[in-house]
Amino acid sequence: MAKSAASCFEAVSAVMIGEGATPSKMFGAVCLKTGPKAFAMLYKNALVVKLPAERVAAVIKSGKGEPFDPGMGRTMKEWVNLPTPDEKEWTALARESRKFVASAATKNQK
Repeated sequence: MAKSAASCFEAVSAVMIGEGATPSKMFGAVCLKTGPKAFAMLYKNALVVKLPAERVAAVIKSGKGEPFDPGMGRTMKEWVNLPTPDEKEWTALARESRKFVASAATKNQK
């Protein structure tokens, strides 16, 4: 039986928190942060992760992701919506997202 988005995100969160991420809220949704920056969240029963714009385009082109619009009428170019719960894939993309956000934060501090 396939996992629900909530239970899949819960499993991903446990892994990410074990690796140093912190739980928080963003757009009223449960999210994960590295330092003060969000990198993943459960939004409307989908995982949403922050990745470089080119990577977002590749995930969308692969058919596994969709553009992310938090309801403001415009998509966010560095965020991708993953509507199909897949614990292994979600964990891998959450790790990739965390690495991207952490490296961007480090660059901004210099």
